[in-house]
Amino acid sequence: MEVVRKAIKNLHLAVYPPHGRVRVAVPLAVDDEAVRLAVVTRLGWIHRQQAKFLAQPRQSQREAVSGETHYYLGQRYRLRLHEGAGPSRVTLRGKSILDLHARPGTTPEEREQIIHRWYREQLKILIPPLIAKWEEKLGVQVTAWGIKRMKTKWGTCNTDARRVWFNLELAKKPERCLEYLVVHELLHLLERNHNDNFKALLDQHCPHWKSIRDELNQTPLGHEEWSY
Repeated sequence: MEVVRKAIKNLHLAVYPPHGRVRVAVPLAVDDEAVRLAVVTRLGWIHRQQAKFLAQPRQSQREAVSGETHYYLGQRYRLRLHEGAGPSRVTLRGKSILDLHARPGTTPEEREQIIHRWYREQLKILIPPLIAKWEEKLGVQVTAWGIKRMKTKWGTCNTDARRVWFNLELAKKPERCLEYLVVHELLHLLERNHNDNFKALLDQHCPHWKSIRDELNQTPLGHEEWSY
């Protein structure tokens, strides 16, 4: 268990994928014994969360070779690797095939980077209309947004800079999950914390957010050695 002391008012306990690591954010004035008691009283919940993560389906290590399964917007695709001259690229063929074009001799890591670059390109097309839609609906405006690989969060919002980041892995999830993340992060411009007011805003603007959140967290995880 990791304990992090911060200038906050309340103690926050969280369990993170993929192996159920426990992290407790603690107000500076709270002593170790109070932290221990807080954790002990929630052991049942912690164990249930850890069991969910351990039972969650997970892809094996990807090598970006023909026959592998890859996900895009919640849909499973069978990878077909085509080695030859020309620029590296990814294209979809129908509703079941993902074609990866790469130069001969590329390593699994290089092929993975080609796929990640394609995921990033797709998100750069999908996200702007969603941000514009929800900026208008919520009466907020972001100054900047970006995409990056994150280990513990699907998205983040710097409320002071009004800057939003989205996890690259969202390209693998259904579009409704992507829109939920846009709504979630933009709502932080109205309410910084995950408190009752924030949940009420989610209920108002995204009535099915709990089921979408569960769907997002239950879709297959990539094979990652996650670090924090």
